[in-house]
Amino acid sequence: MVSMRARLLTEFVGTFVFLSVIALSGPAGVFAPLVIGLALAAMVYMGGHVSGAHYNPAVTFGLFLRGVITPPTMGLYWVTQLAAGMLAFWFAFLLTGHSGGIHPGPGVYWYTAVAAELVFTAALVLVVLNVAATKETAGNSYYGLAIGFTVAAGAFSVGPISGGAFNPAVAFGATAGAALFQHGSWSDLWIYLAGPLLGAAIGAGIHVLQARAEPVPPETSVRE
Repeated sequence: MVSMRARLLTEFVGTFVFLSVIALSGPAGVFAPLVIGLALAAMVYMGGHVSGAHYNPAVTFGLFLRGVITPPTMGLYWVTQLAAGMLAFWFAFLLTGHSGGIHPGPGVYWYTAVAAELVFTAALVLVVLNVAATKETAGNSYYGLAIGFTVAAGAFSVGPISGGAFNPAVAFGATAGAALFQHGSWSDLWIYLAGPLLGAAIGAGIHVLQARAEPVPPETSVRE
């Protein structure tokens, strides 16, 4: 049985590295979504067998809704992920002088951004549940790539619309960094909390409806 200390350490390290790549990926330009997706895949392979490699409060919420983790574990994961996200964007500021911040694209209405975040977070959670938390796919070697490329596809598709976060830890870290270092606003943060969490619930609901979707036992993962 993996200790909670090891699981939280893995969540912290994986979230910090993944979100640091996001915060520093600006120079990659149009290739940034691919860089981000590959970084996530690498971190998923690094930590999947220890913590389940969530690195995202929305993913954790989806796994909770499917009975894979308990409420206390979800709370501990959330605190760890949000703290790691905040530190990742602070780290990026120390390196580049840019603190982040995330907002809908120019001329994009709030409900459009919420819809974009909702749909692609639902897709992400559904992929995670099917490739990394379902008995029928236990032991596969593609789970990290499937998860990473889902995020990359979403970022390519709706990055200009919503910013392509699909992860409350990204939004919290970016917003906190901008607020601390550049007097940025918290006004859009709710978009990146509501959209992904609602999307996670939808993804979990679709997983319930899938004929073969029987989740792994509580407090375990096919990678733990």
